[in-house]
Amino acid sequence: MSESSSPRNVEQCLQQATTALSQALSQQLALRRAGQSDTFRAHLAEAVALAEAGLAQVNEPDSDLVRDGAFDRGLAWAREARWILLQAQATRAEDARYGAGQLARGAQRAPTGEDCEDGWQRVAEIVADCQAAADEAHRHAARLNQARAQRWALGARRAAQAAQALLVDRNYAYTFHADPKFSFGEGWYVTAAATLGAIHIQIEPDQPQTLAAQYFINQAGLSACVVPYRARPRANKALPDLIARGFRAGPQAAQQRVRRAFLGDEPVSSAIFDFAARALRPARPGKKVLLWVRYGQHHPDRNTMHDELLALCCTSLACGLTPVLVGDGVRGHGVPEQVVDLTLFWKQPLFQGIGMRRAQLQLFEVLRAHHGVVGQMGVTTAGMDGPALLGLPTAYFTQQPNVRLGKWVGAVPHYQEIVRSGTFHEHVLAAIERW
Repeated sequence: MSESSSPRNVEQCLQQATTALSQALSQQLALRRAGQSDTFRAHLAEAVALAEAGLAQVNEPDSDLVRDGAFDRGLAWAREARWILLQAQATRAEDARYGAGQLARGAQRAPTGEDCEDGWQRVAEIVADCQAAADEAHRHAARLNQARAQRWALGARRAAQAAQALLVDRNYAYTFHADPKFSFGEGWYVTAAATLGAIHIQIEPDQPQTLAAQYFINQAGLSACVVPYRARPRANKALPDLIARGFRAGPQAAQQRVRRAFLGDEPVSSAIFDFAARALRPARPGKKVLLWVRYGQHHPDRNTMHDELLALCCTSLACGLTPVLVGDGVRGHGVPEQVVDLTLFWKQPLFQGIGMRRAQLQLFEVLRAHHGVVGQMGVTTAGMDGPALLGLPTAYFTQQPNVRLGKWVGAVPHYQEIVRSGTFHEHVLAAIERW
């Protein structure tokens, strides 16, 4: 009898396989929480390899066990090996289901379309591994022919079905958020991306601005892009990159398409003209610049610094531009009296209701075309991105290069990023003088 196929060696294989499986099952949750899933999977792989080695020995037609007449002992070892393999493969299937689910969530949150697709390709590979493990579990359960074995196999089959459902139920849509607490400017991203490329849009249901979002999408001619709302949509963080690609393909043509979608062909209502005239009546004649004010709970480090706002006002006035404050209400004192306060304009009834989005964009167009507004600047806030996509020269401030919106620099015409550094004031002054 060779040492490799001796009963003693088979028994050792199965004992070691049982130990490895026990370690995997007992440490599964703890290792997962500690981010050490590779250790857990290594235990499973060891259990499978040892159990398969033991099973191969007792299943050989000319094995020493058969020649020695130890047939019953070989059957017992075969059943033991299959039990180990059944449990290990079923556990593998469940682990793959969990891993595919976690990776699917990460893929949906990816910052670019390529990253999203790469993530989902890996999900598909894990789903295939899950199915293979479930098939193996079913094969061993069939040979064992016991109710308990069938329950293990059923769990593996359900894990494989759940993993497969991740691929079937994948949500390709981007969400048009309609909750007023969410960034209003994100709607510009969704609409512009759909205008410049083929994407699916899902509109957040049962929110105060759901009807307004639907109305705006219909006005933009994008109703065919809308799909039913489902969980786990794609992350909107990828939208600026899609928009940048659309502009790089042809900046002027892209801007014309966005303007047509955002503004339509109908004339601006007289009510918006009247509102703009009243709001800017105190302003001195001549060119003006929009200075954005932001005070948000999301990323409060990006909020307006009042001293910086005052300095911008003074610099603008010194360059012959009248500052027009827009966005959130100013918090602080000392704003020069020549400054026009247009903050919180969007709360007026004229800019609420079902037509709120186009009305707000039309106001910026009226300010540009009829009241001398030549540009806008301020901290990064999505509110300024609608006018920027329409062509209003824009400079936004940031502590460090913005990975998301930096993609628009050099793509969207007249769009500039100014990093707060030692040359910050020089860049601001150069932008103002250029306008």
